Amino acid sequence: MLTPEIRSEINKLWDKFWSGGISNPLTAIEQISYLLFMRRLDELDLKEIKKAEFTGEAYRSVFEGRFQIPNTSDTVDKATLRWSHFKQMEGGEMLTHVQMRVFPFIKTLNGDGSAFGRHMRDAVFIMPKPSLLIESVNTIDKIYELIEKDSRGQTFQDTQGDMYEYLLAEIATAGKNGQFRTPRHIIQMMVELTDPRLGDRICDPACGTGGFLLGAYQHILTQYTSDDRRFTDENGFTKGTYGDKLTSESLWVQLKERTFSGYDFDGTMVRIGLMNLMLHGITRPNIEQVDTLAKKYNEDNQYDLILANPPFKGSIDKGDINEGFRLATTKTELLFINRIFNSLKMGGRSAVIVPDGVLFGSSNAHRQARQILIDDCELQGVISMPGGVFKPYAGVSTAILLFTKTNSGGTDNVWFYDMKSDGFSLDDKRTPLPDGGDLKDILNRWYNRDEEAGRKRTDQSFRVPKEE
Repeated sequence: MLTPEIRSEINKLWDKFWSGGISNPLTAIEQISYLLFMRRLDELDLKEIKKAEFTGEAYRSVFEGRFQIPNTSDTVDKATLRWSHFKQMEGGEMLTHVQMRVFPFIKTLNGDGSAFGRHMRDAVFIMPKPSLLIESVNTIDKIYELIEKDSRGQTFQDTQGDMYEYLLAEIATAGKNGQFRTPRHIIQMMVELTDPRLGDRICDPACGTGGFLLGAYQHILTQYTSDDRRFTDENGFTKGTYGDKLTSESLWVQLKERTFSGYDFDGTMVRIGLMNLMLHGITRPNIEQVDTLAKKYNEDNQYDLILANPPFKGSIDKGDINEGFRLATTKTELLFINRIFNSLKMGGRSAVIVPDGVLFGSSNAHRQARQILIDDCELQGVISMPGGVFKPYAGVSTAILLFTKTNSGGTDNVWFYDMKSDGFSLDDKRTPLPDGGDLKDILNRWYNRDEEAGRKRTDQSFRVPKEE
């Protein structure tokens, strides 16, 4: 968790952007993300240089050589493009340097042919005055100093993730199209429930800032870099044994360049997602600006695992809907069920958050969606979540569906869990609770669900036969 001091500095950063003339929260978070990216890129590069000096391994710094300034014949030493260099400049000089040299350089990382290069091509660095840039740079430095000083038992990466989440929580435009930021502890639980493995192709068809993809990446890193490759939960229950460790360059390339795919229809969110994944070590993330419900998208039978929290209560023009869908509806929460089913390989698995209407709606499309889950998949679990999980965005009640694509049924008994608490208060403040909520119990019971046959319907978890 973030300390009050870190939260205070983040709030100051928002206030500076607001008073500096950037009042649109989505524009502000995009510009803040660019600055965070510049700082983190410099920091990570310096660490790699020190590591190479210690180990004797070869490493070519991204700031080595010269950079040709676009639309000119001039070049500049890349070392001057570091955060640690330009932050010492005078305000007007710094603003010109960042706008004309640093930001164009950032846009070239990974090359024009990469997803990052394509989506950054039209990106613009908006900073109306030098004083806002100076104040932003100083505040971001202060935030990182505080993170280094007090991570409260977490890794630096975890605390940085908390910081980014806190920033994203201020996007007031979220929720207009049924889009809600998924709390990180819910992402982590869904990742644990599905257990991503090395070799899986993993997708989020409505990825936003890339939280599910990042959660799956960190899970795989933890499991495949540990000397003990037995995967156990917090209660010591062994859930499996892993094969290959990440010991070869080819496995690292597979993990960082060919494992994760994300799609979102919002170009700003795509750019934020790309930077988020790159900052966390996914060197060439595959995130594209695509409406995965539309006709032009065709990624059927491609993925081993899909993790998603698609938009709720949205709709799509009937003429734009993908022709491969079986559901006759324009409701996005139902069409995404069809999209995930179509995109999974045979034997592919999914954890997806849906509004309660998907479970209980009485329309033909609602019934057809449940028919797909029961008869063409093995529907393994349904976790009901309380309405406050997505506050302050909305109080909508939701559930997590856990299923495997079979095309031939397989549903026998469906495990249900009634989550009473996710470890936070269910009001707008979302204050952490001392008992930690039900998440540990959910994971333990999920991996022991075959032993739940005798539990009553009044218990917090139980199994229900397919016939019912």
